[in-house]
Amino acid sequence: MAIGVSSGNAVEEATERAMDQPGGAQLRRRLGRADLRAVPEVRKALRELLHHWGRPGRAEIAELLTSELVTNALVHTDEDAVLTATVGPRGLRVEVRDFVGRRPTLRVPDADDGTHGRGLVLVQSLADAWGVRSHGVGKAVWFELDGGAV
Repeated sequence: MAIGVSSGNAVEEATERAMDQPGGAQLRRRLGRADLRAVPEVRKALRELLHHWGRPGRAEIAELLTSELVTNALVHTDEDAVLTATVGPRGLRVEVRDFVGRRPTLRVPDADDGTHGRGLVLVQSLADAWGVRSHGVGKAVWFELDGGAV
């Protein structure tokens, strides 16, 4: 695991072979509390991880959905979060874990509300599967994408 510093914050980032998935790789990053600079940094790291993954357009969808989950975790909690993206033979799984137990709600976007309220609608619409699971202190919001035949 490589540990580094990004934008002055302690960041854990690992791009390594996923132990239980042949040919798999994993990206793991700690996201600092309310540090929205992490959003483009995560997109770039995910883009590098997915450089040769999936059929055309799938990596871009993964970037978009990951941006939504990261932004939600940083905007709607006052805590750090942890991103894990794992590529394996069955596809991609991205999970953003935070330390606030309040579960996100899927809501219909309001045209008068600017760009707010659309993140989980995008995840629901574009992901092959998605969900929220509770853990000891907080929750994890995740999605999965099948890379499809290349």
